[in-house]
Amino acid sequence: MATSSYPRCRLCRREGQKLFLKGDRCTQKCPMNNEKRAKPPGMHGDSVMRRKVTEYGTQLREKQKLRRIYGIIEGQFRRYMDEAMRRRGVTGENLLQQLEMRLDNVVYRLGLAVSRSQARQLVSHRFFTVNGRRVNIPSYQVRPGDVVGVHESKNGTAIIKAVREKLHTRGLPEWLEFNHNEMTGRILQEPERRMIDTEVQEQLIVEFYSR
Repeated sequence: MATSSYPRCRLCRREGQKLFLKGDRCTQKCPMNNEKRAKPPGMHGDSVMRRKVTEYGTQLREKQKLRRIYGIIEGQFRRYMDEAMRRRGVTGENLLQQLEMRLDNVVYRLGLAVSRSQARQLVSHRFFTVNGRRVNIPSYQVRPGDVVGVHESKNGTAIIKAVREKLHTRGLPEWLEFNHNEMTGRILQEPERRMIDTEVQEQLIVEFYSR
């Protein structure tokens, strides 16, 4: 599993907004709360902010922002984009649907992890099942009707006990439902754009890859 080891707070500063890559911790000691540090990292941060941004630069930043929110490397993101272009419908919405239907993102959306990076790690360590079968592939694409649950062997772990105490502090998307007693979530449908709260202009990303 390929992931970025770049300091997460620097990624937020580079994109100029909170991406909540650390989950709840992003609301506490976040550099973006400090006006002096709310600029791109590095010794040339001030000059980067003063520089005029081109159309290409705007599209690139939007693509990088979305890729970092979901924790995806460039090659994998390009494959999602290619598939979004092949599908019927609006390309930008197709792209977001694929990203939302990843198992690690569904685990995060269900409230079973505080961040997507934690969800990815838990999935890799075989904490979760899909329709009763263990799945350890974070990029696994779930489908409407699938049931995601905590494997019985992991119910007693400290991390799952902590999760039970904080379930749904972020709110549950309407395309998912959750059973607190069984600790399982069901995918009701593929999310429509209005159901996805990711703050991104996906059309700019489509234009970036259409150049």
